[in-house]
Amino acid sequence: MIRKAFCPLLIIMSVQIVIAQSSQVISGLVTDKLTSLPIPFAQVSILNYKPFIGSVTDSLGVFSLSNIPTGRYDIEITFIGYHKTIMREVVVISGKQTKLNIILEENITQLNDVTVGPTLEKQKPLNSNALVSTRMLSVEEASRYAGGFDDPARLASAFAGVASNNSNNGIVVRGNAPQYLQWRMEGVEIPSPNHFNDLRSFGGGIFTALSAQMLANSDFLTGAFPAEYSNALSGVFDINLKKGNTEKTERTIQLGLIGLESSQEGPFKKGRKSSYVYNYRASTLGLLAPVLPDGASSIMYQDLSFKLNFPTKKAGVFSIWGLGLLNSAQNNPKKDSTERKYYDDSQEDRIRMRTGAFGINHKIFLRNNAYIQTVISATANETDWHTKTIDRTQQLVPFSNISNTNWEYTLSTFVNKKFGSRHTNRTGVKVRLLNYDLQLNRASSAGENPLEIVNAEGSSMLSSAYTNSSIFLTSKLKLNAGISTQHFSLNNNYSIEPRIALSHNFGQKHILGLAYGLHSRIERLYMYYNNSLTTGERAVNKNLDFTKAHHIVLSYDWNLSELFHLKVEPYFQQLYNVPVMNGTSFSAINFQSDWFFAEKLINEGEGRNYGVEITLEKYMSNGFYYMATTSFFESKYKGGDGVWRDTRFNRNYVVNLLVGKEWKVGKNKQNAININGRITFQGGDRFSPIDEGATQARKAIVYDETRAFSVQTNPITNVHLTVAYRKNKLKSSREIAFKVVNLTQQPDFFGYQYNFRTGGIDKDVETILLPNLSYKVFF
Repeated sequence: MIRKAFCPLLIIMSVQIVIAQSSQVISGLVTDKLTSLPIPFAQVSILNYKPFIGSVTDSLGVFSLSNIPTGRYDIEITFIGYHKTIMREVVVISGKQTKLNIILEENITQLNDVTVGPTLEKQKPLNSNALVSTRMLSVEEASRYAGGFDDPARLASAFAGVASNNSNNGIVVRGNAPQYLQWRMEGVEIPSPNHFNDLRSFGGGIFTALSAQMLANSDFLTGAFPAEYSNALSGVFDINLKKGNTEKTERTIQLGLIGLESSQEGPFKKGRKSSYVYNYRASTLGLLAPVLPDGASSIMYQDLSFKLNFPTKKAGVFSIWGLGLLNSAQNNPKKDSTERKYYDDSQEDRIRMRTGAFGINHKIFLRNNAYIQTVISATANETDWHTKTIDRTQQLVPFSNISNTNWEYTLSTFVNKKFGSRHTNRTGVKVRLLNYDLQLNRASSAGENPLEIVNAEGSSMLSSAYTNSSIFLTSKLKLNAGISTQHFSLNNNYSIEPRIALSHNFGQKHILGLAYGLHSRIERLYMYYNNSLTTGERAVNKNLDFTKAHHIVLSYDWNLSELFHLKVEPYFQQLYNVPVMNGTSFSAINFQSDWFFAEKLINEGEGRNYGVEITLEKYMSNGFYYMATTSFFESKYKGGDGVWRDTRFNRNYVVNLLVGKEWKVGKNKQNAININGRITFQGGDRFSPIDEGATQARKAIVYDETRAFSVQTNPITNVHLTVAYRKNKLKSSREIAFKVVNLTQQPDFFGYQYNFRTGGIDKDVETILLPNLSYKVFF
């Protein structure tokens, strides 16, 4: 009897012991920042933890720390001749191994120099040539920050110098249009990876297709970027996809109000180094119909992303990656004619969109600290948007059509060579074959035949070459100097662009940087083939030159302590060669979603953006963090009439406060509750005043473009919130989260609509409240 009584007691005790020992593995790779070569015998240890837990990397730079209890840890990485690096608040959950890619920077400080303090992993960008205006975006931040909604584009809007709104994730960098940002994946430019990209804002969409389950740490650049970045004016989102786990198969499944997400990663064969990772999402906004604008419930989208990694013994590392998006939406006219107040109420829209990217990467290490990296990729972007409207006979007739297909093939290759400890050079070329099939037409009013605006099919080539050297002039003064060139075969225009940057360390806590760059970008391809509805000429913009910009940035970094960091960046940007319409206020610098623009342009416009950005950040410690960013700026442009005005995107200021706290809960403190919030306060949208006389005469909104963007709406306050509970079991982790974008229901302003029922003029506003209750399992 006693033995029988003890049996359940022993079982209960053993279960409690197993729960108490719920743990996971931290593993990863340590490499040299300049050469990407693995660093053997580097020491990796957990700070402030007893008993001591540590390891040493093997001959391939790989390390593993086993039996780590769930929680957050500071990881220290050291090796003789390199700066010590600390990775703060690394998350360990029971359902998934923690994988780290650690980059160490060589310390060229002489023995008699002052010792440099440790480098915090998140302070430094991944690209060692980017000395100013760059922030490394970590995967952990993408899933933690409120308002991000697991969307890197929405997360970036919390950074200094960036503005956005709720209805789309278009990234406005330092007053520049979202279309001037370059999206880059695995080393090559890709189409905007946003669902329903370009519909409301060129360069923006609803959400990106880039799940946090697929991302590796990436760089976000906002000005004066190094020579390897071409065809970008405002910034570059340099996205990296992670490699799959090479040791075990891991899965993640998430079910939420906006859809289903499933991902899996692991080795192709146990004991081998080849791996895979993929993520699939299927979403619909139908469940959120009560809190969304009319028609939004019809929105449906899917995306699939993957990466396959194949290291070899002698032939280098091969990887195959891809991204695909499918989108559909529709809007039906109101059946009851008495309910139709605006022209949109009489329209039927059918939208189908497809975007894809596929690439093969190869990286091979040569002798003498050099390597070659090559990418061959293919991308495609297709938009089919057909609109019909009800005419006077109450019949649906064609009104407008967008059939826009772009596909391209890219070859990109560079050689990276380290000449001793003080000089590293990167030289490369990129060739993009741009193919297009473009058809745009639109009627001037309901019942009239649509007029052809663009009808073009063909191909062109955009080629670029660059070289960049990074030189330590002294142990504390670093110089980056390079040159980038571009050539566009469509009209034989070219651009030669110098880039230079300096960075000086003052003691252990202060860094002063200064950078200059000349940058350029081609226009959207359909712009070159616009027909003029005024003169009847065809393809009137075929000879447009590159839009160009001078960037100058001064940067000051102050490490107030190991946990606090202050960064201040004044900047100035002068744009020129901007396409404008002669004798008018029109400028391509204000493009938002002008699909049906149909007039001749000339490269005589200018733009001017200047301001100061301030970031104060407290890194997470004891579960608490905050980040405050402030941007004060002016964004001006000169149109075809020679008059300087505010741009559409000149909000004047943006202030963000992000704050969060994590509590360890549960009997063994292995579970966690997170509350993360974000408040954004920014200047209002700009728009042109209405010409009321012309509006009433035409019974349609007519803006007074002689006073373009002279009116500004009231300041905007947005509040975003995330609350999550994570439970760690023996072999799995569960997370239930509630995320809300625009908790205060701040409306977005899109202009005005003519109310033909009342003859009045009404504001065109939308209030986007995005709540998502989700349940996620890691196993």
